Amino acid sequence: MRKEIIYSMKSIYRDDFQVMGYHFGSGHQTACIIGGLRGNEVQQMYICSQMIKVLGELEAAGCIRNNREILVIPAVNHYGTNIGERFWGVDGTDINRMFPGYDRGETTQRIAAGVFDVVKNYTYGIQLASYYMKGEFIPHVRILATGYQNENMAKQFGMEYVALRTPTPFDTTTLNYNWQIWNCEAFSLFTEETQKIHPEGARDGVNAILRFLRSRGVLNVDVPAGCTRPVLLRDEDMITVRSEAGGIYERLKGQGDPIYKGELMGRIVHPYEGTVLDDVLSPVDGRVFFAHRSQMAMEHEVLFKVITK
Repeated sequence: MRKEIIYSMKSIYRDDFQVMGYHFGSGHQTACIIGGLRGNEVQQMYICSQMIKVLGELEAAGCIRNNREILVIPAVNHYGTNIGERFWGVDGTDINRMFPGYDRGETTQRIAAGVFDVVKNYTYGIQLASYYMKGEFIPHVRILATGYQNENMAKQFGMEYVALRTPTPFDTTTLNYNWQIWNCEAFSLFTEETQKIHPEGARDGVNAILRFLRSRGVLNVDVPAGCTRPVLLRDEDMITVRSEAGGIYERLKGQGDPIYKGELMGRIVHPYEGTVLDDVLSPVDGRVFFAHRSQMAMEHEVLFKVITK
């Protein structure tokens, strides 16, 4: 293992801001794994720490094939982690909305540029990502439909679902999108939890990455079997269920649960009077992909995403 500062920035009031990278193997820049781009992505950082531990053992055992080099970056916005903030503490900007970056721009643009300059030429890019809504979801691997995506390669992670997302203008400044534009096979891996550690989910995430690296000829190692027939999910394969009123939220269904048309999925209760303001009914037969977690819900808030495929 070789430890390296891949980006550094002077700080006036505290230690210098440094992004650490851990290299395994040598030769061709084969695979890059990135964890916490946001400050609250503790689970993602934890998974990377477990990857570093495992890859160190595999390297010592000679299980990394010749002319293969793997880079792991556990966290980028560790300043945010230190103060419990998801975004950059000074101006609230999101590093994962600043790629490919600009080395003379604002702080987060410079950080994104410095990191991307190091990772852009890897053959495979794996980002440990967090879901954009607060709640629980089925673990999956996600790719953006840029025209450069490879759905069959994404299935080699052995996860139950491969979600193919049609990018919006909002997505064009993410790491995943720009990796693909720079001819990198890019994947976003979503596991349970963000702000707290989920050991079982972390183990599943590590195994998924190991399966992928083994399938691509990077590692020579036995890995627990994953899903043999992953399902490809497109945007049109899911529907959104929203609340019709705001109030206290009683959830009756969770991620992974099968549901049937007309089945009660939850209730919105008046916060003062206790009366039911909204019975949340399933509009279709399907399976819950995402479930809102908070005990409060706003009117028209997304409560569920349901797989109809």
